[in-house]
Amino acid sequence: MSDSPTPTIDTNVPHSARVWNYWLGGKDNYPVDREFGEQLRAVMPEIVVIAREARAFLGRAVTYLAGEVGIRQFLDIGTGLPTADNTHEVAQRIAPDSRIVYVDNDSLVLLHARALLVGSPTGATAYIDADVRQPDRILELAAATLDFSQPIALVMLGIMGNVADLDEAYGIVRTLVDALPAGSYLVFKDGTYAAMGEERAKTVHALNETEKYPYRMRTPEEIARFLDGLELVEPGFVSTPLWRPDPSKPLPAAIDDLCAVARKA
Repeated sequence: MSDSPTPTIDTNVPHSARVWNYWLGGKDNYPVDREFGEQLRAVMPEIVVIAREARAFLGRAVTYLAGEVGIRQFLDIGTGLPTADNTHEVAQRIAPDSRIVYVDNDSLVLLHARALLVGSPTGATAYIDADVRQPDRILELAAATLDFSQPIALVMLGIMGNVADLDEAYGIVRTLVDALPAGSYLVFKDGTYAAMGEERAKTVHALNETEKYPYRMRTPEEIARFLDGLELVEPGFVSTPLWRPDPSKPLPAAIDDLCAVARKA
């Protein structure tokens, strides 16, 4: 599903979905994305680990919600390029009737979504070409696939760092969460600089601004505010590798990426 024709892909400016695809070892990126990815990795070597741990957190969170909780609807905003274990694949392996709506604003993501994000016969998988700064439009279009009278899992991984104004960012998440019925969940994560320190964060942010890559890391306190008014699921607000890690493996180390799964009462 798409609500507009495919726009032209801009290969002159790095885009978050394509840069993350590069860090995840994918091939759906351009020289500008790879060049920026390496520039950022030079000042932030842990970025590849952060990208891969974020993907692993998504899988664990969706498995928990579709399996233990019984959620059957997912609104994934800032989905990025399809890789292994996308939201609909994880959810529909557990419950084939799950309904998933993806939202992103990169043309390459749209092209791949049309070809690859195909759900199970009994469920539904749709794609909306929209910017996170358009929450009302996202909600209106998502209602064609999702039933907003029933619980929905809102997935927002690493997307709000792309909204520079913090008050605007809080307002976007509040608008989206307010539209969800009781019993819904927010799956959230964003980057911080708690471990790396403010000085290195300034270097990262300066590079992002130079390359027109808008992502900004925030303090743990700023990220935690996105979850205000919601009930945190154990283990609460933690670094992505520490959210329900595989108990059969050694406990992973914390990284500069914070996450939570939270319920709307």
